Amino acid sequence: MSQPSKRSVRADVGKPADPARPEWLRSAFDRWSTFYDNPAVQATVYRPVHSQVLRELRGDGARRILDVGCGTGILASRIGREMGPEVQMLGCDWSAGMLEHAAARSRLVDWLQADATNLPFGNEAFDAVVTTEAFHWFPDQEGALREFKRVLRPGGTLHIALINPSTRLGARVLEAGSRAMGGVADWPTRADMRRRVETAGFRVRRQRRAPRAFRLVVPTVLTSAAKV
Repeated sequence: MSQPSKRSVRADVGKPADPARPEWLRSAFDRWSTFYDNPAVQATVYRPVHSQVLRELRGDGARRILDVGCGTGILASRIGREMGPEVQMLGCDWSAGMLEHAAARSRLVDWLQADATNLPFGNEAFDAVVTTEAFHWFPDQEGALREFKRVLRPGGTLHIALINPSTRLGARVLEAGSRAMGGVADWPTRADMRRRVETAGFRVRRQRRAPRAFRLVVPTVLTSAAKV
């Protein structure tokens, strides 16, 4: 099994020009990193989702874990802290601003800058890949899923949490809003998410709605799957 390479927070692995994701969006994420760490936002929006992911990882027995779109590193740091020293935890993000906060947060995690469609790791390097509230920002979601499959060992697990609208109409409303702001977000429905993950070569084990604030309006669903 290939070993994950260790790179500094400034490795800048994933910075090639991407016309689908304009450069101004990177600076927007950099600015968002400060608000993202707000304790009230974390407690009501993100922490319940993170707790669901942790329960899944413990059940998997995962020891080599990659958090893609790790943001300011709150989930990756929590995994490293709560799952113990036998776990090797890596976090990657497209935004240097997010990673600056992450690097200051924990030394239990290896941090690097990378794009989800071009992960700088060998084949079958991880037991589990997680991504929370980030997948909708990936302009090439199918390409990201292919990369997740590539870096996972046979039988390795994938856990993706994001807002999954109940209907295609709801998805179109969210997508239209993101386009109006110049963004590239794509929110698949729960059924769409299952279909995309299975098409990429995974077996979906379950899909669960996260018990978070405003869940009836913006339902975050955790899709858990295993590499076939």
